[in-house]
Amino acid sequence: MQPIIDHIEITVKDLEQTVSFYDQFLPLLGFSLEKKTAAYIASHDKHVVEYSHPNLCIALTSPRESLKDEAVHRRRPGALHHLAFKAESRKEVDYVYSKLLEINADIVSTPRLYPEYHENYYAVFFKAPDGIKFEVVCQEAE
Repeated sequence: MQPIIDHIEITVKDLEQTVSFYDQFLPLLGFSLEKKTAAYIASHDKHVVEYSHPNLCIALTSPRESLKDEAVHRRRPGALHHLAFKAESRKEVDYVYSKLLEINADIVSTPRLYPEYHENYYAVFFKAPDGIKFEVVCQEAE
């Protein structure tokens, strides 16, 4: 078996607002909005919006009614700390950053080297509307 992730499902506070962001962000990573689907799963009382790509599926789901007012915090036990996407080059990281600025993403840290992680670690960090932290990173030498 290979350590390949098939899909990631993220519960978000405001599905409509978050879908709007992902509709703009995920195509930068190669996702096609033509592969986007939406459904309501009554047995789990949740709405799901799924973005499919041959390499990975990302699904966004609505929270349980009793938990809808909870704050997202990446340091809570069981929480997603952040999700990093691999770029082929620093130029790709810079390109994604420029597009993130166009869609008014919440930039945590502009693209730069992070020698404390690795001598060639070049990344941009940002948050989705619900506060979920993302990264686009290249670890190749210039």
